Amino acid sequence: MINLKINGFEVQVEEGTTILQAASKVGVKIPTFCHDPRLVPHGTCRICVVEVEGGRNLPTACTTPVYEGMNIQTESKEVVQTRREILDLVLANHPLDCLTCEKSGRCTLQDLCYQYDIKETTYVGERKDFEVDESNPFYYNDQNKCILCGKCVYVCSQLQGTEAIGFAERGFPTHIATPFNQGLEQSTCVSCGNCVSVCPVGALMPKSKEKFRYWETKTVRTTCSYCGVGCQMDLVVKDDKVVGVDPAMGASNEGLLCVKGKFAYNFVNHPSRLTTPLVRKDGKLVETSWDEAYEVIANKINETKETVGADAIAAFSSARALTEDNYLMQKLMRAVVGTNNIDHCARL
Repeated sequence: MINLKINGFEVQVEEGTTILQAASKVGVKIPTFCHDPRLVPHGTCRICVVEVEGGRNLPTACTTPVYEGMNIQTESKEVVQTRREILDLVLANHPLDCLTCEKSGRCTLQDLCYQYDIKETTYVGERKDFEVDESNPFYYNDQNKCILCGKCVYVCSQLQGTEAIGFAERGFPTHIATPFNQGLEQSTCVSCGNCVSVCPVGALMPKSKEKFRYWETKTVRTTCSYCGVGCQMDLVVKDDKVVGVDPAMGASNEGLLCVKGKFAYNFVNHPSRLTTPLVRKDGKLVETSWDEAYEVIANKINETKETVGADAIAAFSSARALTEDNYLMQKLMRAVVGTNNIDHCARL
């Protein structure tokens, strides 16, 4: 165990812990852009710099391991001034369209500029002028808003394993791009949207069919229904209508989703979606209760077994159900109904 001080508080943490992790343990918040606990720390954005007693410079909290007797200040005068300078430099190449930006209310840059009282940049000069890449059907890429934190690149390579994007060029024209700048549609991108979910600004945004502000919404934790993996997700809900999806840190998905979980949620709001059971009466399907629906199913199964035998009955199961539910379905058919006529959509 390592003993150190953070803002005057004595802290004890395990050897190998970073300053950022140690601060988090005692509830001290250090701002970050590029940090993600699932990624290898790389300290690209520099906004997490802190002051260490006796140090020659301000190290990044996300990459610097603690040592015995370390004395850290996370909001000293020098630290605050450095963070203000970093934000000033970021804004020098970032559009100030917060009034109309769809990320407003959930933008880390916006929050930190408010925290450190940065209203505009003091630097005047050339600005980025990239064409917005809207070739992907689910999200767009606006490099004019990118702050080059690299979070999207490393999530794509280290977690998703697709490596569809990376840093292109060096110096002023550095930007995030697909190989040979051919656009997202022509790349190996699988449209999982995990880069969109971690972007701290409005550079990567979903192509939403709904217009909303994040402070108008609430989140509802649920389980994705598209397959049996059980990925956890947070539905973004406005006025009882799902307007977006965020991945949650579930045991099976660890904050990642596939393209279906992230973007294919509009069926929830579809007017033709079935919300109650239907039974056929006088040749027409009409709404009914679950009790009546189950009774109809049981009666039909028993009637068929008695008249033509159990092998005249078949069941077709779904990959969108839980694995346990699919197991029960085949058990019902084999042990109760008495037939091996059971199939599953995933086999197709």
